[in-house]
Amino acid sequence: MPDAIYDDGPGSSVIVSGFSDEIAASKDIDQQLSVISALGLDYCSLRFVSIAGGPVKNTVDLSNAELARVRDKLGEYGVRVSSLGSPIGKVKLLDQEDGSTNQFVPWPTYLGEHVRRACEVANELGTKLLRAFSFYHPKGTNAKQHISLACERLAEIAEVVADYGLILGLEVEANLVGHTGTLLAEIYETVANPHLVLVFDGANLVTQGFTEGEVYEEYLAMKNGLGWIHVKDYRLAQSKRERDEYVDEEALNQFVPVGVGDGAYGRVFADLASNGKTIFDRCQALGLPGLFIDLEPHLKKGGQFGGFSGPAGFGIACRALIDRLNAAGLRVTLRDWPLQN
Repeated sequence: MPDAIYDDGPGSSVIVSGFSDEIAASKDIDQQLSVISALGLDYCSLRFVSIAGGPVKNTVDLSNAELARVRDKLGEYGVRVSSLGSPIGKVKLLDQEDGSTNQFVPWPTYLGEHVRRACEVANELGTKLLRAFSFYHPKGTNAKQHISLACERLAEIAEVVADYGLILGLEVEANLVGHTGTLLAEIYETVANPHLVLVFDGANLVTQGFTEGEVYEEYLAMKNGLGWIHVKDYRLAQSKRERDEYVDEEALNQFVPVGVGDGAYGRVFADLASNGKTIFDRCQALGLPGLFIDLEPHLKKGGQFGGFSGPAGFGIACRALIDRLNAAGLRVTLRDWPLQN
């Protein structure tokens, strides 16, 4: 097994980050950042936060004063933000009752207020990466019927994101128009904006009934547009669900450390190590310090808008990820001595 190489050079490094709100049940920002720091991570992805016992908010909903306090905390702990875990695109594509609890927001309001505010927050927190989604098509309908409108909306979002100098990352996830790597690849090719990339997540495919081999094929479909990777793993149920069946995300309970499930991460990391030059080059061209590998383990609980692992679970997930990256021979960027911040 090759040793990990801790490297700060641009372009060819794999940088481990993570959704730090999975650490703290209270979403307390101090607890989040203290564990991130203790694990040796330079970066985290911010989603939900609570400041000094205050209310829990998605980072995009923080006031300017609250954002200033988060920036102060990031400086105190020496942690940078890899990506903003925004919920952009996780709303209904059409104003149509379909039995789901998903919300619809009129498009001019959504684009002019919600999207722009997310971009402002990303800039304030010093990250170039804005995580997003490909909209909920009406429950019970075929996603392919809605690709054209989804692409139209996402093209407009990408233009706004480009105005702010940011990169929009579309995550593959159940129940959305882009719920497979193949469909996301079609969206990527249609929108054709350099400020739009794709985000692979193996567990989000396994929960839909994809086998390990099928998950890897979906990764390959996304590869030409890949911008970063989310890492959570899931065990495939004994009885596979129908591929287009609606997934109850609150009922999912087979999340496991990476490598224990069927998310194909071993094969993905091996491919990155052997054939990932174009991806590393793309990251460098986008102005990123390397390819971000973003932990989102869900080891205690998953859900539609987030999950929870706890400090111990997050640590277990982090060590499992480092082991897998080592096994693939990928270079890993972590904090080292002497401390830089």
